[in-house]
Amino acid sequence: MPLDAIKQALLDSYAHTGGINHLDGTNLPSQNSVNELARDFMHLMFPGFFERSALTKQEMPAWVGHTLEKVERGLVAEIAKCLRKGHNGDSLVEAARLASDLLSRLPAVRSVVQTDVQAAYDGDPAARSLEEIILAYPCVLVISLQRIAHELYKLGVPLLPRMMTEFAHERTGVDIHPGAQIGTHFFIDHGTGVVIGETARIGAHVKIYQGVTLGAKSFETDAHGVPVKGVKRHPDVDDHVTIYAHATILGGDTRIGAHSVVGANVWLLESIPAHSIAYYKNASLVVRPRQKQELAIADGADWMI
Repeated sequence: MPLDAIKQALLDSYAHTGGINHLDGTNLPSQNSVNELARDFMHLMFPGFFERSALTKQEMPAWVGHTLEKVERGLVAEIAKCLRKGHNGDSLVEAARLASDLLSRLPAVRSVVQTDVQAAYDGDPAARSLEEIILAYPCVLVISLQRIAHELYKLGVPLLPRMMTEFAHERTGVDIHPGAQIGTHFFIDHGTGVVIGETARIGAHVKIYQGVTLGAKSFETDAHGVPVKGVKRHPDVDDHVTIYAHATILGGDTRIGAHSVVGANVWLLESIPAHSIAYYKNASLVVRPRQKQELAIADGADWMI
């Protein structure tokens, strides 16, 4: 087919196939700019780890000031683009306020991220240093950016939080929605294939392995069959829980009680109480209380892998 004919066919498609065109509309956030913001946030979270040359304490005030100014400019520009669709006020003024609010939360976010790094080091006998965790473990990137994106999500910024977590998803294979609520000392070992949904709630000192899904069992629809937004669809995981590889836990009313262990490949649609073990035996799911000798084993020991 001649190029002129293909051109006309595409123009006809643009004219008649709606929903995937964005023509004569507001300027959308730039994927490249958002990716750069994500990288800059990682520099602010872990100064000295991702620089081209060594960063000294004497250089820190100027370096932090310069990096913050760069991030603020980028945030204001991209947040304003997100707000323009259906936003009645001055989007630049509102974007500046939201950017300032997010940046003011970074010290608190960083304190929580430090617990994640420590949890990874404590939870993996193969780790030799905190430097190895930060530079070589995919969980650091994905959890750190999710925690920042979660703050944007709570501020009501559309689009941008998902784009930030997708930056990490593309690089790690871990897909954590920015709406998910995650406690301190969170560790994802190996990482690839993990999915954590928007309304999941995860307590402190939780460790999960590759391929784990915290997903929706089903979702409500309106009279037109459109999914209802904002409904609790994903499970809760209480403190000190370990979930082994490729376990699938579904449902907004499903809860994994504290100090429980979910074995590899387990499929759970119902809650289990605190201090429980769920695993398969002869193709049957077994859920039972942890015994004294099992409780003596530190949570997260690799006895079920």
